[in-house]
Amino acid sequence: MTATRQPALRVIQGGPLPDRRDFLRELYTRHGGSVLGRCRYLLKDEARAEDALHDVFARALSHVDEFRADASPLTWLMKIATHHCLNQLRSERAGWRRWFERDAAARPEAHGGPGEMETRDLIRRLLSRVDTETQAAVIHYHVDGMTLEEVAAVVGRSVPTIRKRLEHFAALGGEELRVR
Repeated sequence: MTATRQPALRVIQGGPLPDRRDFLRELYTRHGGSVLGRCRYLLKDEARAEDALHDVFARALSHVDEFRADASPLTWLMKIATHHCLNQLRSERAGWRRWFERDAAARPEAHGGPGEMETRDLIRRLLSRVDTETQAAVIHYHVDGMTLEEVAAVVGRSVPTIRKRLEHFAALGGEELRVR
C-alpha cells in the first residue's frame, strides 16, 4: 500500500472567487517574503519592490486559473515576479519615457512644468521693448510654438525677416530665447 502525499497547497481550478482568494492569501503568507526578495534584487529599491510584490499577487489572482501545478506555487510566483520586474526595468529605459519626462518638464506650471512658464514671463517683460510686428512674430514663435515658416505666413514677411526679428528679440532676452 502506497501512501499518497497531500500537496502543501491545494489548487482550486475554476473555484468560486472567495476560494481563489483564500488560495492567494495562503500563497502570500508562505511565499510573499521570497517574492519580495526577488523584486528587491531586481529593482534595487524597497518602495518599488513592495509595489511590484502587490502587482505580482494581483496578477496571480487574475491568472490563478492558469496555474496548472506543473511546478510549485513558489516557482510560478517567482516567474511572474521576474517577468514583471524585468518588464518594469525595460519600460524605464524606453526612449519614449525620456521624451515624455522632458516634455512634461517643459509644460507651464498649470500643466506640470515651470520651464515654459518662466520663458513666457520673460517674453512678456521684453515685448514692450520691440515693435508690434516683432511682438506678433515672438508670440507666434515662442508662445504658440509655430515654426519660422508658419510665423512668416501669418505675419506676411519672409522667413529671413522673421528670423532676424526673432534674433534681435533673442539678443534682448539672452541665450534662453535663441532662435532654433
